Amino acid sequence: MVRQRGQGKSGPAKKKDMGGPPTPFKRPPEVLQPFIDTLDEKHVYVTHIDGHPRDFKRKIFAVPVLMNVVIAALFLFRLYYILPYYLQIFASVLGYPNETTMVVDEMEWSEIVPEVGVRAFSFMLDFLLFAFIWTWPVDFCLAQDHGNPVMWRWSVGFRDHEVVVRRSRKWDASMGNVIDDAGAKSLFMSRVSTATAPMLVNEKTGYLLMDADWDLDWAAMVDATTMVDKKMAAIEAFKTVVLVFHEEHGWLCVNMKAGENVEEDDRRRQVFAFRDALAAVGKEDLFYRWIEIIQFESSQPGGFTPEKQEQVAQQIRDMFDKQGINFDEFWKESVGQEGISINSPM
Repeated sequence: MVRQRGQGKSGPAKKKDMGGPPTPFKRPPEVLQPFIDTLDEKHVYVTHIDGHPRDFKRKIFAVPVLMNVVIAALFLFRLYYILPYYLQIFASVLGYPNETTMVVDEMEWSEIVPEVGVRAFSFMLDFLLFAFIWTWPVDFCLAQDHGNPVMWRWSVGFRDHEVVVRRSRKWDASMGNVIDDAGAKSLFMSRVSTATAPMLVNEKTGYLLMDADWDLDWAAMVDATTMVDKKMAAIEAFKTVVLVFHEEHGWLCVNMKAGENVEEDDRRRQVFAFRDALAAVGKEDLFYRWIEIIQFESSQPGGFTPEKQEQVAQQIRDMFDKQGINFDEFWKESVGQEGISINSPM
């Protein structure tokens, strides 16, 4: 079982549920219950599968690692440089004269004012560094409330397919009843629709999805990955799941496929997965040449007739073959299924 964090939980549920929840809400899958038991009822959660290549994820994660290493090194250097000075001032305050002791009666104002200004600036600078900047590397490595990025990567490593869990930020405090309140439901659906947009989740790897509305829940991602590794749930169970707690119905998930463009969104996800797979083997240019060919041929006079489509399909397959890639086999391997027309990528 995954660990029970229990933050913000209000005890075992709960109130009587008079019938099932209304559309688009529904009961979450039973297989996710051990994961749901670790979540905070005050927040909304969105899970999805990040299919970007692991090498790309390493490069993205290297940026905050290097940034925090530099910040920590600069902070330690500042500490090494300034600490003896502050110790001397402290000793002076305790009555042990030293080079930092200011004997005001023996000093001119032209000496006092600059010295006081320098010390005030130094105190303010170091206070700001300690209060605001130092917290970055500390939270990056040691934060406990929802885990931290180092703990996540240490536990999960880098994988081609990873479970990403986002947690709502402060907007959820004023959300209200998402079932009975039309305004609250509108706010909720707007936020989760934006968060689950195919263009967003396919263009950005998980680490880049933190914004003003959503934060990553590092501990929840470790919990979800642990479930997958222990065969408690298939990774597909975490594909685009929105979880919200309701006082009457308990935990609910949202059917984000209730719209009219489900097939189009699924096809777009597959195309992006295909592009990422080509990029992983250094053949991303083939993807864009494929798109260009289809766009050009479909805009020619006479229309994109079935005969023309067959010719173009063969042309594209030949183009991929010259680069050592079998289009149909590579599509199946990267997407996990067959079914797209080579002549309709988007």
